[in-house]
Amino acid sequence: MSSDIVSPETKFRTGVYPGTFDPPTNGHMDIICRATRVVDRLIVAVAVNAGKEPLFTLDERVEMVKAELLTAKTCAGVNVEVIPFDNLLVDFVVEAGASVIVRGLRAVSDFEYEFQMAGMNSHLCRELETVFLMASDKNQFISSRFVKEIGRLGGDVRHFVSHQVAARLDERFKIKKS
Repeated sequence: MSSDIVSPETKFRTGVYPGTFDPPTNGHMDIICRATRVVDRLIVAVAVNAGKEPLFTLDERVEMVKAELLTAKTCAGVNVEVIPFDNLLVDFVVEAGASVIVRGLRAVSDFEYEFQMAGMNSHLCRELETVFLMASDKNQFISSRFVKEIGRLGGDVRHFVSHQVAARLDERFKIKKS
């Protein structure tokens, strides 16, 4: 090797993985842990998103994601923060000093929506990049919406969420049924 070869400049990259996380699923945790291989610092941005009529409050969802990260062995020791947000995603990302938006994809139907959103975000802020991570094969079918529906109907959700999230769902649905 020639001594005049210069190694590429290394940059500290901060990424934001936004979502409602109502509730956080094994699929979410998979994307979070894999995203830490792409960025140096990851912010899990928990959206207010009142339009989706979340089952859990914003504070509860933030608390659940934080608890999941504490028990996630594959994410241990990485720089991950959980922060709630209620403004335009692009504004939140810029305010956080991030340059990457991380999005998970389960199916082709996800891609179409995410592709449009990435285009809009790029139009609003040219400096941002969107990185898509494909759901691992064991998590491709998991969605918070399906998890809530299964839980609401008394089904076992422990294949899709951690035991602690499953317990929170059980507790919430017992309260709603009473």
